[in-house]
Amino acid sequence: MNPTEIILLNFSEIRKRSLKLWQGIPKEHLHWKPDEQAFSIIEMIRHVLEGEHLFHKIIEKRGNLGAYKSPWENLPYKSIDAELKFAETYREDFTNMIKSFNTQDLEQIRIERSEVGQSKILGDYLNRIAYHESVHTGQMLSYLRTIGIDRPLIWD
Repeated sequence: MNPTEIILLNFSEIRKRSLKLWQGIPKEHLHWKPDEQAFSIIEMIRHVLEGEHLFHKIIEKRGNLGAYKSPWENLPYKSIDAELKFAETYREDFTNMIKSFNTQDLEQIRIERSEVGQSKILGDYLNRIAYHESVHTGQMLSYLRTIGIDRPLIWD
């Protein structure tokens, strides 16, 4: 496997586990959150999906977003399936972009985010994006434990 294939495998494995988790959450708990400042369950799922699109645009621009407008803006929350369906083409575009990178790109393209004081090579930046979803998967498992409902087995 080359580095791009390994990065894509990591994204695929993380999403597979997220889907197992998200699709195992009872509908009646979608708007639960541990406190007023926290994301609800469905808000966190959207945050992950929308965040991936945001990261995609950051990579395309090699850093700062400028006048980015999210396709999720003003979109009402409906269901997990609706969130996944809406994000489907954005996910495909994101993975196709990753497929287009070669090893040299991963090592030499820099993502310069001056608004947050961040400068990373593309390979590093992509791995940080995957980590973002992983963190929220763990957070969601904690939510379900707090609510006291069964947590889907995400490990295979």
